[in-house]
Amino acid sequence: MDSNDRARLARFTHAHHPICAPLSDDSVTALLGRAVTTGQERILDLGCGEGAWLLRALAAHPDVTADGVDINAGGLTAARQSAERLGVDRRLGLHHQPAAEFTAAHPYDLVFCVGSTHAFDGLLPTLTAARRHLAPGGRVLIGEGYWQREPDQAALDGFEATREDFDDLPTLVDKVMADGWVPVAGHQSTQAELDDYEWAWTGSLAEWALDNPSDPLAADAARLADEHRHGWLHGYRDTFGFVTMLLRRQD
Repeated sequence: MDSNDRARLARFTHAHHPICAPLSDDSVTALLGRAVTTGQERILDLGCGEGAWLLRALAAHPDVTADGVDINAGGLTAARQSAERLGVDRRLGLHHQPAAEFTAAHPYDLVFCVGSTHAFDGLLPTLTAARRHLAPGGRVLIGEGYWQREPDQAALDGFEATREDFDDLPTLVDKVMADGWVPVAGHQSTQAELDDYEWAWTGSLAEWALDNPSDPLAADAARLADEHRHGWLHGYRDTFGFVTMLLRRQD
């Protein structure tokens, strides 16, 4: 599959789980409640996908403005259409480019990067990029994976990862703090949230393949769903975790 085909299939995987991370609606609401404190923030989402985080913040706070950056044109189109339906499109700017290349004429009070640190080659480079966009006293909401326990080979194979790709949670937090950040709120995804995300990811893709058997990508979609489900259930299900943290600078 080429990159366009992969991007198309990726959209199907989140048909029933619009937050592209293992977080429930209640968890998203709680995190946004901690992150958006004045209701007048200027927000940036680096790797916004279909803009789910931004759309929720804009819909809840009529004085919030936001920008989203992503390389997936289909996701940005969906974000724009959703913003129009919600009546928040005038307060949302969408930018089709790599998140690492985005520049803005003004700083932001809040920067999101939940589940997209790969765009910057890791957690600490993501925080460095976020800091460049941050206004004094601003906050970063970041979501990152970690190892809940030492991964065995089945977990590494299932996730297509190496041991070095993630830290355990204490090491992850220590690195963030050593980089000059203070966690002021956080949420570790529960096993139910992690499982719900995987069932939605694989199930949505598998169902699309069943419903569209004549599509040239149907066989690839079914294979990808099967491979992902096997890697999760037989590999990393009890090993991989996900944490979302609200951070402020020590200085």
